[in-house]
Amino acid sequence: MRIAHAPTQLERRPRAVAIGTFDGVHRGHLSVLRATVDSGLDPTVITLEPHPRIALGNRVELITTLERRLELLAEAGIAETLVAAFTPEFMRLSPDEFVATYLTSIGAEAVAVGDGFRFGHKRAGTVETLTAAGLARVDVVEVEDVSSTAVRDTVREGALDEAARMLGRPFELDGIVVAGDQRGGTLGYPTANIALGPDLLCPRYGIYAGAALDHRAAVSIGTNPHYGGTERRIEPYLLDFDGDLYGKRLVVELWERLRDERAFESEPALVAQIARDVDATRAAVRPG
Repeated sequence: MRIAHAPTQLERRPRAVAIGTFDGVHRGHLSVLRATVDSGLDPTVITLEPHPRIALGNRVELITTLERRLELLAEAGIAETLVAAFTPEFMRLSPDEFVATYLTSIGAEAVAVGDGFRFGHKRAGTVETLTAAGLARVDVVEVEDVSSTAVRDTVREGALDEAARMLGRPFELDGIVVAGDQRGGTLGYPTANIALGPDLLCPRYGIYAGAALDHRAAVSIGTNPHYGGTERRIEPYLLDFDGDLYGKRLVVELWERLRDERAFESEPALVAQIARDVDATRAAVRPG
């Protein structure tokens, strides 16, 4: 997939364009993308960065990083994606200016958007504005009861089966491996310590089963109360893995919430529980 950051970087040719933030690239988004790909025109996405609500000063826990979002769009068959900077200048574009700058200039002939789609200054543009500009509407099969907000709610509660149902794949943590306390290695279970971006969604504290790099992973999310920790740590232990992950990006699927985190009466008791968590991780079933 080719990634552009300005309309001028895209050739003018017949396109079907899907427009939106696409945070999570969930099953509702995938239906829009599928319709775009099946249109017979060049499938193109315009995605907004940062998230409009974040740009307006609101708190949003993002389901995916921009990097992962672009990977998922490519996996859905999108040929080119324009990452549109959601700036004050962008927000001041009238609907007609948006159509001229971002759609007709790149050859768009059709758009795939929902009934409630709004765009342009003060959200004055509607689906009718697009059709009045000569753009066809791509029919999209609606997916009920799926939204980015609903995904966030289920992930926060650790309801990973339901999150996977809406996403069409397991929920993922995506971050860079940084130095940690290195206690896991002394206990016989060396973990990676993932630095998660401050705007990214994270489930409630606990121990989870999942996978990364084609290895199952037992994942601790929390403050490590046995050692009196106070800062959040995300520490996957990759089963049967041998390698150096420091400084590398790691995407970890979360499959199942195993238990709450807690302190133990002794270190041997902690190690025994970790062994049970590892066994549960080996037995876990990938959702989605």
